Amino acid sequence: MIKKRNGEIITTNQAQNKVLSILYDTFGGRIILKFLISPAVSRTVGTFMDSPFSIPLINKFIKKHNLDTSDYIMKHFRSYNDFFTRKIKPEKRPVDYRADHLISPCDSKLSVYRIQKNSIFKIKDSLYRISDLLANEFLARRYDGGYCFIYRLEVDDYHRYCYIDDGLKTENVFIDGELHTVNPIALKRYNIYKRNCREYTVMHTDNFGDVVHMEVGALMVGRICNHHGEYYFVKGEEKGMFKFGGSTIVQLFEKGRIRPDKDIIRNTREGFETVVHYGEKTGTAL
Repeated sequence: MIKKRNGEIITTNQAQNKVLSILYDTFGGRIILKFLISPAVSRTVGTFMDSPFSIPLINKFIKKHNLDTSDYIMKHFRSYNDFFTRKIKPEKRPVDYRADHLISPCDSKLSVYRIQKNSIFKIKDSLYRISDLLANEFLARRYDGGYCFIYRLEVDDYHRYCYIDDGLKTENVFIDGELHTVNPIALKRYNIYKRNCREYTVMHTDNFGDVVHMEVGALMVGRICNHHGEYYFVKGEEKGMFKFGGSTIVQLFEKGRIRPDKDIIRNTREGFETVVHYGEKTGTAL
């Protein structure tokens, strides 16, 4: 279930959820799924989505999702992916530049969890270890007692993401895996955040400490497109983008560095994701 910041409960992508229920909850669906989650299939679909042959899908997508194209910089798109990674008009996503305000890196549905000392946390009735997520036990221990922010993007969300502060990032670390959907339906059967392809960096930020920022690939999203390796960044600057489909960004914060907004914590505790936008405040530095 999903809530807006004003408390309004909403539902999204019901048709997509029905398809995913068939894939993950039926025997025949799981046979098809085994084929779909392979990186080779994702690469093939990605090649098609980069080609001019995918252009007819653009208008179908706009109509299906009732997309307000006036929010975006529309041009002559060369492919579906060219459209999918379209840029939004800056005035439509104002960035909160106050130094002590933590911001969302993307448009998404957000859940926030405290990282317990045993490094196990709960996402939609499934348990995950931070060390599995990072494939790095030493790094995971640094975030004991901190917070895990999970930003889940759906296909009709804006798929570019930004830096949340000024600072210096390390090189990107890529972890190979399968490409499952990040829809909550899949979480009933698979440890998605452990098995999916993912890429992370440690960001040495000016106001929020050392933050792990991770992009998680989803079903049919084989390409996480980050713009920089080791790099000095500024708040609100574009960090990268996802191509075709929904995906997820996970951020880890050290103990005593931030205070998440109360409504987001409350919504997560009650089983709701919170709708947030690129550049919007989600917490405060301590």
